[in-house]
Amino acid sequence: MEHIGSTAVPGLAVKPIVNIIAGLRRLEDAPQYIAALQPLSWRYAPENEASFPERRYFDRDLAGVRAEHLHMVETASEFWERHLLFSDFLRAHRDVAQEYAQLKRELANKFRDQRDTYTDAKGPFIRQVEAKARAERRYS
Repeated sequence: MEHIGSTAVPGLAVKPIVNIIAGLRRLEDAPQYIAALQPLSWRYAPENEASFPERRYFDRDLAGVRAEHLHMVETASEFWERHLLFSDFLRAHRDVAQEYAQLKRELANKFRDQRDTYTDAKGPFIRQVEAKARAERRYS
């Protein structure tokens, strides 16, 4: 299990929702974990599999407020690699983390009521950072 996303980067502007990625060897193993997580107040959202078949998604509220997201994916997947690369790179490069924070603020103001558009607009920056992280890893 790994802490990913903006809350995993100290000092970054964030929504108060923690994103967690849980790695599996095979996605076919997910049902046993789904059953184990539900009594712990994790809500499994199978409807998301139509759009994101490579993961199993959960969320959890604390005190009636959405507080956590859990993404269950294969550790050999692109999703696993991309999210860890991004979070790790931002933690190691404070200047890039601050650029991302500024972009998030601008996009949040511009797309206040358009969550999908906001997320899509962050994409080019995120892909650029992922490419830098891959290059840095390759040369280290």
